[in-house]
Amino acid sequence: VQLQASGGGLVQAGDSLRLSCVASGRTFRDYDMAWFRQAPGKEREFVAAIRWSGGTTRYEDSVKGRFTISRDNAKTTIYLQMNSLKPDDTAIYYCATTPRVALSALTIRSSYDYWGQGTLVTVSS
Repeated sequence: VQLQASGGGLVQAGDSLRLSCVASGRTFRDYDMAWFRQAPGKEREFVAAIRWSGGTTRYEDSVKGRFTISRDNAKTTIYLQMNSLKPDDTAIYYCATTPRVALSALTIRSSYDYWGQGTLVTVSS
C-alpha cells in the first residue's frame, strides 16, 4: 500500500490550500481514510476522517467549519480543503488508511495501518 500526499506549501493566515493523497495497492473504496498532522515538538493529532462510502466524516474541533475532507473513489484520492488557515495549522500533514472501523475509532491514530510520507503546511501570520 502506498499513499502519496501533496499540496502543502507556505501561505499567509487567512489563505486556503487543498491537500491531496493518492492511494494505491488496495481496493480504495473499501477503506476509511483520514488526515492527521504533527506540529514541531507535538504529538501527531487527528484532523479529519472520511468513511469508505464518503457518507460520514469526522473533524477535530479546531478545524470544523474551515476544513473539508472528501474522496474520489474513481481517482483513489482523498482531499483536504483548508480555508481560513491560521498559524496554529502549521504542521506536517499525513494521510492514512484503515479497513472499515467503528465510527468511534476513526479519530484514533492507532486505528490506521498505512501512512503517507507527509506534506508540510506553513502558515505565516
